Amino acid sequence: MAQREYGQYCGITRGLELVGERWALLIVRDLLVGPRRYGELAAGLPRIPSNILAARLKELQEAGVLRRVPHSRVIVYELTPYGRELEPVVLALGAWGFKAMGDPREEQVITPDSMTMALRTAFRPQVAASLPATAYEAHVGPADLLIRVDGPALDVTRGDGLADLAFAAGPGIRRLISGEIAPDRAIATGVVEVLRGSGALLSRFADTFHLAA
Repeated sequence: MAQREYGQYCGITRGLELVGERWALLIVRDLLVGPRRYGELAAGLPRIPSNILAARLKELQEAGVLRRVPHSRVIVYELTPYGRELEPVVLALGAWGFKAMGDPREEQVITPDSMTMALRTAFRPQVAASLPATAYEAHVGPADLLIRVDGPALDVTRGDGLADLAFAAGPGIRRLISGEIAPDRAIATGVVEVLRGSGALLSRFADTFHLAA
């Protein structure tokens, strides 16, 4: 990694040398959701060239950020404890970047893992602690997620299931999470389509998941 060294004795510098290469933090983002096979990582990062993905995985493994482990007779990549220490960094960067997202471009996509991390970034446990336990079935673009909130605890998994509120939305859900649009207005304008449940539960969702733009 000598060719990518900045020549400064600094923790920020060293951190950038380890995870500052293009795609590296997005690999970490997806692995924060859970272990992934090589093909799953490639599918979640559809624009990454295969040689770059292989190189980043090798570099992150050498840096002690992730490791290869056998799982159900296949090899998966997972974060090490050292790598999982990046979670607050990734969440803080997501909250900071949210302020500059604007409207999506046509070629930009939402993935289940990116949406999962967006929800973890926007989650307000101090608000959720005062609300009844609630399950949400969210269909955001191609991402189908079951979101369970129980007090200050959040669990997000792929798929659907028993939920108090089921809704569908596109990238415009950013406007609801930012508070730019109220839940009732989001329903009236088609930003969010309630499939099962009530508008009041969408208001609870907006209270629970909020990021200032």
